[in-house]
Amino acid sequence: MHIFTKMRAEIFKEITIPEGVTVAIEDGLAKVKGPLGEVQKNVNLYRIDLKIEDGKIIIGNMKSTKRQKKMINTIAAHLTNMTNGVVEKFEYKLKICFSHFPFTVNVSGKDIEIKNFLGEKISRNVNVPEGVEIDIQKEIITVTSIDKELAGQAAANFEIATKIRGKDSRVFQDGIYITEKCGREI
Repeated sequence: MHIFTKMRAEIFKEITIPEGVTVAIEDGLAKVKGPLGEVQKNVNLYRIDLKIEDGKIIIGNMKSTKRQKKMINTIAAHLTNMTNGVVEKFEYKLKICFSHFPFTVNVSGKDIEIKNFLGEKISRNVNVPEGVEIDIQKEIITVTSIDKELAGQAAANFEIATKIRGKDSRVFQDGIYITEKCGREI
């Protein structure tokens, strides 16, 4: 008979806080303030220690299980994105592609309207989260935000709005596609 025990290890992650950025964590809410603005996020700190010392955020646990290790890495990634975002905005670039029917993308405030997509008479609308800036230059759409999740969701909303159903995707390649994520090409 085998007895399985959970392997526990001492796991700690350190995140360096850039100059001009302040981090505060109260009751599971992380607030990061920098020169470009403020970002807030709920972080689940179940059995995880979090300290701010000497310009560093220290996340970890003395006896971490596999699940806690995953949570530590996830929280560290979120806090890194938050501290980087308030210093330099995250930028996604999308390209408008069409071969059959030329379509237009119009921005009026936070409402974005896609007209004449595949020759449809009814226009398609895109939801843009609050805190995201959209800039359209001919056939390139630039999405910027200090929150990486909001910028990514706004870019994904463009792709989802122009998803083609019921037609052969090898022939109908019309749509809006992400070409660049945070400075690296796809």
